[in-house]
Amino acid sequence: MSIRRVLVTGGAGTIGAAVVRRLLRDADWEVRVSDQREPPAWIREGCEVHVDDLRDVSAASRAVDGCTHVIHLAAIVGGIGNFHKLPHTLLETNTALYNAVFRAALEHRVERLVYVSSSMVFERATEFPTTEEYIRDTPIPQSAYGFSKLAGEVYCRALHDEHGIAHMVPDLIKKVLDGQRPLQIFGSGEQTRTITHIDDIADGIVTAMGHPAGEDEDFNVSAAEELTVAEIARIVWEACGEPPDAFELEHAPSYAVDVQRRWPSVEKARRLLGWEARISPREGIAQTVEWLREQRSAPVSP
Repeated sequence: MSIRRVLVTGGAGTIGAAVVRRLLRDADWEVRVSDQREPPAWIREGCEVHVDDLRDVSAASRAVDGCTHVIHLAAIVGGIGNFHKLPHTLLETNTALYNAVFRAALEHRVERLVYVSSSMVFERATEFPTTEEYIRDTPIPQSAYGFSKLAGEVYCRALHDEHGIAHMVPDLIKKVLDGQRPLQIFGSGEQTRTITHIDDIADGIVTAMGHPAGEDEDFNVSAAEELTVAEIARIVWEACGEPPDAFELEHAPSYAVDVQRRWPSVEKARRLLGWEARISPREGIAQTVEWLREQRSAPVSP
């Protein structure tokens, strides 16, 4: 069998690292990671590492050279604060990444390019559960971040058509562990989210990349259970070991862009890929609580 080498851009990031971890469990893949940051030791030990600015066309070409597949995760993210503080930077940076990385993938004739978009492309959705096809009808995202991720989807489709080739929970946990009483959330708490464990996201991305039915398709990679923000806050509260009868919310003013409902359809991924999320919100939140506790108790390097 010929070597299959996959480049993960942004592989030192949170989702990128989870994708790399999932790939390293599969002997079919050799993994190269490209990021502006130096990846952690476990990535350096298990992967080929490329540290550079992928907005530069020559740097992107060096990163892609020799790879058969590309998973493009590199982007400016950093939470909802960046949506409002850095709108121009988001558009400028993410567009430059599309230009360089997608061009390099085309020039090196990779077998498959996987672009990881965002649920923010559906930030103004009115169809629930939201199908992949609804992207053609949903109103244009109001946030610069959502628009930049939608632009990436358009780039992917245009590339294929022309040439033939796609943080709420930790914040709540930190508030509870810091002793915030009552627990502050933004808005009424009636907004809904379909929170998905990072390991399920990574598994869905890798499954879509490697499955024959994934070519020239887009998929929602998500859990299936719709929960209100208030319900998620209660799950977090109890997962942190707090007494259920002491749960109380404080409602802070919402952001100008605050999606009221997010419930993606996962039927297409189930039907074509045989994929679905396996980790329930309660299990995932409990795992995240334990992980954050460990991070807080870990000694700080001098």
